[in-house]
Amino acid sequence: MPLRIFVLCFLPPILCAQAPDTVLIVVNQSSAFSRKIGDYYAERRRVPAVNICRITATTDEEISRDDFNKQVALPIQNYLRAHHLTEQILYIVTTAGVPLKVHGSGGLTGDAASVDSELTLLYFDLHDRSHALPAGIANPFFGKTRAPFRHPDFPIYLVTRLAGYDFEDVKAIVDRALLARSGGKFVIDLKASDNTPGNRWLIEAAQQLPRDRVVLDRSADVLEHESDVIAYASWGSNDPARVHRHLDFHWLPGAIMTEYVSTNARTFARPPDSWNIGSWGDPKADFGGSPQTLTADYIHDGATGASGQVYEPYLQFTPRPNILLPAYYRGRNLAESYYLSIPLLSWMNIVIGDPLCTLGEP
Repeated sequence: MPLRIFVLCFLPPILCAQAPDTVLIVVNQSSAFSRKIGDYYAERRRVPAVNICRITATTDEEISRDDFNKQVALPIQNYLRAHHLTEQILYIVTTAGVPLKVHGSGGLTGDAASVDSELTLLYFDLHDRSHALPAGIANPFFGKTRAPFRHPDFPIYLVTRLAGYDFEDVKAIVDRALLARSGGKFVIDLKASDNTPGNRWLIEAAQQLPRDRVVLDRSADVLEHESDVIAYASWGSNDPARVHRHLDFHWLPGAIMTEYVSTNARTFARPPDSWNIGSWGDPKADFGGSPQTLTADYIHDGATGASGQVYEPYLQFTPRPNILLPAYYRGRNLAESYYLSIPLLSWMNIVIGDPLCTLGEP
């Protein structure tokens, strides 16, 4: 047996890369954008044609619960069942043009959610255990950093989305994911004078990473113009010192980000170049119903993976950087790293990126 094959066979199971046939791509036939993304990703990742599920749904970003069930969830369930893919598929990739969020009531007992977070529970639903509504459901994979992600140990799918302002943004996500390598800086920016758990999680993330690769800022300023960034975690526009929409970072291929911002994935429509983040109540700062930062900006600026929330998730249910960043550094793929760090499903979170993207072993 050649040495390289021997070595690969004896890698710890949680670090072994998953094969492209574990990915299901969801394409909305009503959207030329969605079709183009699906075709490109399937070609670049060599995802089998049978692993492309084509639905016909509205192209609106927001969808009603009934239409979500009829146009999105049920067709995907039927496809998985008809093609005997229920167990084989570990990751579902939605594409821009597939609805983004399910309209509903907000709050901890509401039924609003992201489409992608709802789709994580299709595995559960396919085994005649339809998940309850309303309110979020505890993520069984949350914090299980030593466990390989597999079925039936974890009865969920890990759902990521390929989306950006335009096809060039999405194409760049895919291309950068294939070039990802371990290296670069973990940039972690605290908010001054904050007593919530958010700063503690950021500090704990820094403590689990190599010191010579961490930039940890405790000052009242916001870090900008950083070079060779492989990961970034901060308060985003919830830091009152953040006044610029763009950070002017140089992102490395494979770089990921997360921030404690409640509406950063509210839309993937492109704002005017003149638009800037601002304060609530300032009509000039409002875009898509909020003055907050946008997940899509990070992708446009060069990040390969990103997290976001389509509606208010509450701080405790945003991705935990003290789980996300160390998991990604140690070789977990992008999807697993993010979902290890997300406490709730059927909730507001989305993950942008190629689920198979990995930095490999440190």
